[in-house]
Amino acid sequence: MAVTKKAPLRHWAARTRSTDARGKANGYRSGLEAKNAKHLEALGAEVLFETFKVPYIIPASKHHYTVDFRLPNGVLIETKGRWMAVDRAKHLFVRSQYPDLDIRLVFDNPKTVIAPGSSTTVVQWAEKHSFLWSTKLIPEEWVREPGPALSPDEVLKAGPVGFLDFLATEKKTK
Repeated sequence: MAVTKKAPLRHWAARTRSTDARGKANGYRSGLEAKNAKHLEALGAEVLFETFKVPYIIPASKHHYTVDFRLPNGVLIETKGRWMAVDRAKHLFVRSQYPDLDIRLVFDNPKTVIAPGSSTTVVQWAEKHSFLWSTKLIPEEWVREPGPALSPDEVLKAGPVGFLDFLATEKKTK
């Protein structure tokens, strides 16, 4: 009898699913983990499964944020009609890496929720993350005030706050 390519694959897939199910039932995520745990037991070795964690950083990809308006005093303005998750994340990344930049938000409608089904408005989000905000137009006070101690150019020249520095800052604020 000739063996077709499908028969061995079906047999292999069925065997894998049942082995995986047995492994998960015993606290393992795969049949291979379960097999190796049994193998270690048979060898007389202690089974130390998922007892050691290694922290790591996923390498970042470099991006650029183009500010909508730069006021003469160094205040940076972002105007938003829709405040999408990607925009919110971008502003948190920029804030964490350049905490000395004075970025302020101007929303078209302060009552807009950040996502369908959410009760959080764009203003609540801005206040939670300590962003100054306005509605419709840049306030004249923002234009007339002295602005931040460091110009945006000086902040960028100093470079971003390192990831480890950021983590240390986050731990202190919690």
